[in-house]
Amino acid sequence: MIRPRKMKRVQMTVLKSDVNTVIEYLGRNGIMHFGETDTVTESAAENPADNAAGKAADRIKGLLDKLRTVCEFLGVDLPAEPEADSALPGETEEALAERLCAVIDSLKERELAVRQEKQRIEETFGEAKAFSNLNAPFADLDQLSYLTLRVGRLDPRIHPELKKRLGERAAIIPLEGEGGGDRILAASSRKGRFALDSELKNLSFEPITIPKDYQGVPVELLEGLEKRLDSIAKDLEKIIDEKTRMRNENRITLCKLGSSLLMALAAEQLKSRLVSTSSIYMLSGWIPSDTISKVAADFTKITGGRTAIRIYAPDEIPEVRDGGEKVPVSLKHGEFVRGFEGVVSSYGTPLYGSIDPTPLVAVFFTVLFGIMFGDLGQGFVLLLAGLLTGKYGPRALAKFKNFSSPLIAVGISSMVMGLLTGEIFTTESLLAAPTRIITTALTGNPMDRILTIIPLAEKGGSVRKLFYFFGFTVGIGVILNSMGLLINIINCCIMKKYERAFFAKTGLAGLLLFWYAIFIALRCIFGGRFERFDFAGLFIPVVCIFFGPLIWRCITHERPILEHGLMAFIMEGFVEIMETASGYISNTVSFLRVGAFALSHAILAYIVFRFTEELANSGSPAGSISALMVLVLGNTIIIVLEGMIVAIQVVRLQYYEFFSKFFTETGIEFSPFRFRKSEIK
Repeated sequence: MIRPRKMKRVQMTVLKSDVNTVIEYLGRNGIMHFGETDTVTESAAENPADNAAGKAADRIKGLLDKLRTVCEFLGVDLPAEPEADSALPGETEEALAERLCAVIDSLKERELAVRQEKQRIEETFGEAKAFSNLNAPFADLDQLSYLTLRVGRLDPRIHPELKKRLGERAAIIPLEGEGGGDRILAASSRKGRFALDSELKNLSFEPITIPKDYQGVPVELLEGLEKRLDSIAKDLEKIIDEKTRMRNENRITLCKLGSSLLMALAAEQLKSRLVSTSSIYMLSGWIPSDTISKVAADFTKITGGRTAIRIYAPDEIPEVRDGGEKVPVSLKHGEFVRGFEGVVSSYGTPLYGSIDPTPLVAVFFTVLFGIMFGDLGQGFVLLLAGLLTGKYGPRALAKFKNFSSPLIAVGISSMVMGLLTGEIFTTESLLAAPTRIITTALTGNPMDRILTIIPLAEKGGSVRKLFYFFGFTVGIGVILNSMGLLINIINCCIMKKYERAFFAKTGLAGLLLFWYAIFIALRCIFGGRFERFDFAGLFIPVVCIFFGPLIWRCITHERPILEHGLMAFIMEGFVEIMETASGYISNTVSFLRVGAFALSHAILAYIVFRFTEELANSGSPAGSISALMVLVLGNTIIIVLEGMIVAIQVVRLQYYEFFSKFFTETGIEFSPFRFRKSEIK
């Protein structure tokens, strides 16, 4: 058991010229936790005269949003957080980002315009082609079609102006051939014909009369549409090539700029919440005390000694003494214990100064899992999974690195239990010979397996051994419950909550009652009996729990002694005693599930083994193949399905039987300001 790292409140006065350097140092090293009282609220931070940091944050955010938009267009994935070698951007980097965004935006607009025009031409060409073989005068098609077609002459210099005015409402196709290049075909939807005719008239469009007897759509018009489609396709291909080239040439630059802007955004957002004047910033936060000397030396170095630092212990801060502010909790563990921090943090963060239960969780989680999942081969699979997800495994599995240590630990414990039960991938015969050699050398009595879980009556003594095994699991429960009570007593003493430490059901009185009840049970199991003095051993702790509030109010001279009246006091006392008795019984008996799951695991493995053995002994090739399939499939199901079930049961035992004894109040996790959140351990 250990306690969280000691923390100190650090206040720094930094010149505005040095604040970016200081924030960059803090963001890279992740050493200062800014609490709610360490930064001003948004409303308090607003300065009517000027809020430079807030404006800078908005500017950086806008630039970052533009960069994300153009990168999405190019198909470049910007990093979600700054890279390790990123630096805060200067004016040059911001100008470069603006310039690249402008160039890529221009390309994006060109592509969008070409694609829209291509779509309009395709729709026009498709409908015109559909009417090309219709035996009706061309003039009548204007009434039958969903399109409005206009053919005529227009000065080529006016074509761009016409396209600009019409926008997406119509397609303008220049017609080549005899008569010069001033002929065009204008096509729009039926609802857009009035706008088309109006704009054509304003630009001195001269209609060309199509012969009345001309049937269908003129071939010249179809050819003009088709040529225009080919021209647009070539333009689009050029834009795509330019887009690919721009992506290849600027991918690294865009990612670096994105990383820098992410850093700048985080820095400016922090600055906007700091107390500041026209010339200085005030940074106040929590830092682990074992790093303060190094941090102070680094600040002196990077700012040239222009930083003033004041350090406060938690008990020197009025808000902490009054309970209005909680000191953040930073846990420092080795690699093995660190892997189980998630089990604790998912339930809650220990209070600052209290006992850190993570080392105990690591040990008991490993032991309980191994007991319920005993198989040498299956444990080796878990061990291998832990090694592959570790720092030396493939990079593709790096996202599972937090599970590496727990998998290695439970894999080894399962392998140890598998050696004791003689199982390797559900097979019981492979370890029999080496087990006989070992047991003969140690005890002179050869045994196929050291521990027999399944009660096989024909082999004698197995049922009794099974009961011993269940008693062993209950013993683990007694130890775990006792540790939880001891942690609660120590924590209450640390927090100066002495009534809960000595008179509560989870305090010293409850612990003595629990231990003495276990002592009586063990004495009776081994041939003893309930004695008269046992009444005193049970009665004294019960009295302390029942009259605990009254005794404490007498010791501290609080009035009135019966705070809520006599009847309420009696009722609360009886309820407390019943909860204490039922709670300790259920918390202890609950550990029988460890033996039950170990038995179910052994039975499931035995079933797979028997099926495999029967199929293998059939003497046919098909039987051997079937045996192999059953062996592989059975072990896979056990590893995946039962592995998850066992893990859930272990977590349940930790939460309800262990944490419930002392986790009555949670603290806040040490969450330092950091650019790269993924590096926080």
